[in-house]
Amino acid sequence: MNIEAEDARSSEIEDPRDQIARLELRLEELAEALARCRKFRLISQIAIAGGGAWLVVATTGLIRFDPVAMMAAIAGVIGGIVMYGSNATTSQEVDAEIKNAEARRAELIGSLELRVVGQGEF
Repeated sequence: MNIEAEDARSSEIEDPRDQIARLELRLEELAEALARCRKFRLISQIAIAGGGAWLVVATTGLIRFDPVAMMAAIAGVIGGIVMYGSNATTSQEVDAEIKNAEARRAELIGSLELRVVGQGEF
């Protein structure tokens, strides 16, 4: 079963206004996903900064060395880097999908025969 082929056939038959409405809903979902990626990116930056700061402070001797805290700091730095990289990739993919959906929406709007309201016809 080829879902893309069925979607292409149904989109040829379907009213452009319905397609635009579906694209609007999809754009809202993608915007929410992009906002989540930004939140995770912020959390990962905090983990990297916090873990790195603890390692620097512990290395300089300003606080007492604790092996468990050191392991947590290292895990925070490594985990933050991994999470940051993963969310950067996901963010780029979502951004590209948003641009494609906006281009498709603009194409569909351009294909409609719209009239300007208030110019001579009543």
